[in-house]
Amino acid sequence: MTKTNSSESAALQSEMECQSQSAERGRRSGRHLISLEDLESMTDNMDTELVHSDNGEEENEQDDSELFTYWRDVGRRHLVDVPRDMEEPIQQMARNNQSEDRQPVPFTSLGHKTRQQVDEPLYEKRQYEKAKWACVTQNEPGYEQSICKGFMKLMKYICQQNSTGLFLGMTIPIVTIVHTNQNRSELLPGVTTAYYIPTHFQHQVPQPFDADIVIDELPARIIYTRSFNGITNEDSILQEINRLAEDLDSPELYLQDTFIVAGYNNPADPNRRNEIWFIQRP
Repeated sequence: MTKTNSSESAALQSEMECQSQSAERGRRSGRHLISLEDLESMTDNMDTELVHSDNGEEENEQDDSELFTYWRDVGRRHLVDVPRDMEEPIQQMARNNQSEDRQPVPFTSLGHKTRQQVDEPLYEKRQYEKAKWACVTQNEPGYEQSICKGFMKLMKYICQQNSTGLFLGMTIPIVTIVHTNQNRSELLPGVTTAYYIPTHFQHQVPQPFDADIVIDELPARIIYTRSFNGITNEDSILQEINRLAEDLDSPELYLQDTFIVAGYNNPADPNRRNEIWFIQRP
């Protein structure tokens, strides 16, 4: 019994050391995956290091390597392999994406509803116009694996792997389209991750090299949305869907089995800002 406990303790200690080393790599490089809120400070840190170090080029290369290693370590904990060909897109996103350059998907607010007793926001009603999106559908065993793999494909498309050879720029939110069973207790296979094509490319869309990415023109739509924070997984999404369903009037007005999860930073960011969207029937 003592030998078994000792082995378990050693294994636990080894795992904690690996996680600590991974976190330390992230702290040293000033990165937290590809959290969009952190990208500007990442770039600032890199510029500062180049100015103040005599070996700036070598340190920058080490920084980039540590950033990829950190992504890879975190990906493994989510059962997602981050391939070596993601290293360049990760670096480009960190270097080129500034907060002022993140283009929000345009919409018109049609009003809010609040819980009057406590002035708690229940939902916002919005109008989105038709627009072109780059979409990729994944059928991984879990929701988290599907969105992570879909997002990595879109990162490559954004980072020059397109017919223009240009860095396209980041738009927010990245959305995922999910489908549920009839009583909204289970997510069905097939998760579509979508990136809004920046406004200046809407009329002449850069074509992806990856055949899995489809350029789709989504129709104009009215949505009902409420925000929530944290990592998104099947349980949290179903919980948010059912919570919002309780607060919406006239449920016959919106789709009953198709919903959108809008994410404003990386899928693996623990402080992720999200929205759940209900789609009004045409």
